[in-house]
Amino acid sequence: MNRSIGTWIALCFLAALLWHETAEAKEYKLYFLGGQSNMDGYGYIEELPAEINQNVAGVYIFHGNTAPDGAAADGRGIWAELRPGHGAGFKSDGMTNTYSDRFGVELTFARRLRELDPESNIAIIKYSRGGTSIDTAAAGNHGCWEIDFEGGTGAGQGVNQYDHFRATVRQAAALRDIDWDGDLDRLTPAGIVWMQGESDAYYTEEIACRYQDNLKRLMDQIRVVFGADEMAVVIGRISDSGKDDDGKLWDHGEIVRDAQAAFVEADGHAALVTETDSYGYSDPWHYDTPGYIDLGRRFAEAMLDLQPQ
Repeated sequence: MNRSIGTWIALCFLAALLWHETAEAKEYKLYFLGGQSNMDGYGYIEELPAEINQNVAGVYIFHGNTAPDGAAADGRGIWAELRPGHGAGFKSDGMTNTYSDRFGVELTFARRLRELDPESNIAIIKYSRGGTSIDTAAAGNHGCWEIDFEGGTGAGQGVNQYDHFRATVRQAAALRDIDWDGDLDRLTPAGIVWMQGESDAYYTEEIACRYQDNLKRLMDQIRVVFGADEMAVVIGRISDSGKDDDGKLWDHGEIVRDAQAAFVEADGHAALVTETDSYGYSDPWHYDTPGYIDLGRRFAEAMLDLQPQ
């Protein structure tokens, strides 16, 4: 099936499930968190301050199970109250979640949203996979988000990270009572948070130079899935630990950084979070615990700056 036609079919299906207007439904502002490993989250729960190392009352998350390119569409998960453990190593079988000893930006993103927008109910859909690129040529062994991916065989033919994301949204939409209180809920798309680009900066200059077009195309299609053409997008600028022999881990990182800024400048409904340049690292690729704590807050502040007043 043509991917564009398939996306519009998915949109019609999701709209019927996710955003059907009912007078009785409680409204939740819905945010999507996506990308690669710095969206997965490598902060250590044991290093969290006590006031953060607990459930975020009243905030619900559907964290989709990841799968490689060429595998049958996955995205299994359940709606549950947000808690630490949605970092690298998290998984779900669609009935129960297995939490990890790591966390990502979701914890302080949700907390800061609640501080700044206390009257709103908050829901999060998260799907990310470490090492993934947008460009197929940079997928390596991790996968890519290219919309017209054609790899795989059998049930996995043409299935990649974009399809696992769509499966996540579809399964999240299937439950109309996300807070389990016996009443219908309504999810109103409010924003996309995207932390990704390192893999596209790793291989060749040609791949990196395609990043702006690839990012625009993907964000536009994610907006289509949520039925919101002007849905706010907040991008986390990639940074470099310098922990490589030549002092540069992402050889073409400046090209991707410029592409991220150019996308935001041209989009009209997007913002760029640049504080990543100041973060420490727990390894060559991933921010340390204080970095993830700060990044979540920065994402929330940038997101609300984009919301209609």
